[in-house]
Amino acid sequence: MCFLTAALPATAQSSSDSAPEAAVRNSGRILLVLPFDNRTGQPNLEWIREAAPELLGSRFSSAGFSPMSREDRLYALDHLGLPEGFQPSRASSLKLAQTLDADSIVVGSYWTDASGLVAEAQVVDVPHLRMSQPVTERGQMQDLVAIFDSLAWKLTRQLDPGFNVAEQTFIAAGAGLRLDAFEQYIRGITEPDQAERLRHLNQAVKLSPDYSQAWMALGREDYNGQQFDQAAAAFARVVHNDPDALEAGFYRGLSLLYSGDYAQSEKAFADVARVLPLAEVVNNEGVALSRSGRDGIAFYRQAETSDPRAPDYHFNIAVSLKRQGDETGAEAELAQCLRLRPGDTEAQALERAWKAPPGTLPDDNEVRPDPLERIERRFDAAAFRQAAQMLDQMDAARLAALTPAERARTLASQAQTYLDRGLLLEAERLCQDAVAADGSSAEGHAGLAEVRERAGDADDARKEARAALDIAPSVQAHLVLGRLDLTENHLSDAESEAGEALKLDPASRPAAELRRAIQSRQAPKP
Repeated sequence: MCFLTAALPATAQSSSDSAPEAAVRNSGRILLVLPFDNRTGQPNLEWIREAAPELLGSRFSSAGFSPMSREDRLYALDHLGLPEGFQPSRASSLKLAQTLDADSIVVGSYWTDASGLVAEAQVVDVPHLRMSQPVTERGQMQDLVAIFDSLAWKLTRQLDPGFNVAEQTFIAAGAGLRLDAFEQYIRGITEPDQAERLRHLNQAVKLSPDYSQAWMALGREDYNGQQFDQAAAAFARVVHNDPDALEAGFYRGLSLLYSGDYAQSEKAFADVARVLPLAEVVNNEGVALSRSGRDGIAFYRQAETSDPRAPDYHFNIAVSLKRQGDETGAEAELAQCLRLRPGDTEAQALERAWKAPPGTLPDDNEVRPDPLERIERRFDAAAFRQAAQMLDQMDAARLAALTPAERARTLASQAQTYLDRGLLLEAERLCQDAVAADGSSAEGHAGLAEVRERAGDADDARKEARAALDIAPSVQAHLVLGRLDLTENHLSDAESEAGEALKLDPASRPAAELRRAIQSRQAPKP
């Protein structure tokens, strides 16, 4: 597929820019990854069309960019009157990107040859209508995930020449994904028939029980099918560090609310609100409280303060005030609801009932109506992304105010949090930023050593660990060296490293575990 011929300009700033500025710059760059063109001639490989944007988008997100979701793309296609499976031309692709305010489009294709699968991609700079040189990756079909991870790394380097995370880290980020489960997941989100979607998604989570994306998609299907108990169970399997975790928590709260489990629903919304107190989240937390017989008005007021032009929050405050006996306040809030939404028939009927003199209502309506509070049923993902970008900018401003040494320590600490969650790409990005901020950051080098160890690059892991120890004593660096020595069966060296780690931190559990592993290997065979 050929769109344009000129080379893509280097829009990224140089690698000498501060790490916080680079992170904020990339977080605002919106990418649209289109389905790849299937040039294999094999209909059974058509699923790879959608697999490409899923894999590339995931890596771009971890690299600090803002890739469009599949839902965003499908919405734009519908808005433009284009079918979901259309093969984009140059003009339609640019129109799609402009509709979504994307800065860049990634287009590509795949085919097979004697070596297996070949994937090729290019980046279109939308504002300047320029296209990058194509990048290509090839490998065996069973290595499909690694092929697209390598392709993502090459494209990221085109998008930001100053990006310095290792290719091996990109590959390691997808190493735990089973190809058969991934194929079932892709088929499960693209099948037009709901029964087939459910069948594929259930197969995906059966093959890979910890596959968060598949659980999220399965939860959406169950929720849309009003199978709320199953939906709540599926959303609960989305791990807390997954990009969809907050949305999963929101819809789990809704599923539990509809199932009548108000206590667990309240807890689900509260967990989301602690991270992102959007108006719809705190409103629903209040609804869960109200349905269990308690007072949720504080949450409705918080929602109304956050979004004063949303009529439903005024409606909920009115209902709560009426129950408390504050008729004047209730009528004022209901009037505000009607000012914002004059055609609200339920609010109109409620206002007439509340204002009717006693004895003028029919006998069966003599008791004033007491409606249920309204539930917000949509999670505003766009608001979440905006809030996340704002937090990134605030974090960047705080980091920029620190000395280089303080900035490096902060970044290395954040990287360790990602390491603890198994997110290698994000961890390396922050460790690289730490070392860029302060070349004498032992924590930054030690973090890089652990990233390299987990990515399977033993030589670089040793190099970074020794660089850390040349600067300052480091439990983390000694442990990396000890584990590498144990893997290579250098037991005396491994014992020495474990001992050094325990001298620095006698309470270190990883050091104690390493020593036990060494002793187990040293024990004579029966």
